[in-house]
Amino acid sequence: MHVFARVASWLFGISLVALSFFVAAETVSRKLFNFSFEGADELGGYVLAIGSSLAFTVALVERAHVRIDFVHGRLPLKARAVLDWLAVLSLAAFGGFLVYVGYAVIVDTITYGSVAPTPWATPMIYPQAGWYAGYVLFAVVAVGYALYATWLLVRGRFSDISAAFDPKGAEEELREELEEVEAR
Repeated sequence: MHVFARVASWLFGISLVALSFFVAAETVSRKLFNFSFEGADELGGYVLAIGSSLAFTVALVERAHVRIDFVHGRLPLKARAVLDWLAVLSLAAFGGFLVYVGYAVIVDTITYGSVAPTPWATPMIYPQAGWYAGYVLFAVVAVGYALYATWLLVRGRFSDISAAFDPKGAEEELREELEEVEAR
């Protein structure tokens, strides 16, 4: 899964950089040549919607969702494991909610044949399909993680739950950064 996180992060980053160049070219073109490519804001919205839905999965896989760990690190192992289990269950429930609500959006888009109210008049099913696919991926991974965490909890493998689902602490993040620097 870490390969997915790296690839998705790179693709999102590249698309944001490409979008930045497009917006810069649009701005220069309008100021110097009084010509607009039109659609930079529309394209930006699509990139952000699809990229942000994928970012949910990247954050889940990288254990980067924000949690207040001030108290968490001071709790006994079993209490931390139960909190980690509840956190991953909550993320799975949230993923299910996103899929449920996103499905209603997709159905409405198809039913009404919605198009963007822009010069491009993009059929909305195309960007929304990418956005929705990101949410489905997040939900599938979150449910898989929740099932795995439940399996570990039932078997009393609290240290494995902590290893897999504890929020990253400052020391672990520093170690990972140093490892990446050494790898370069």
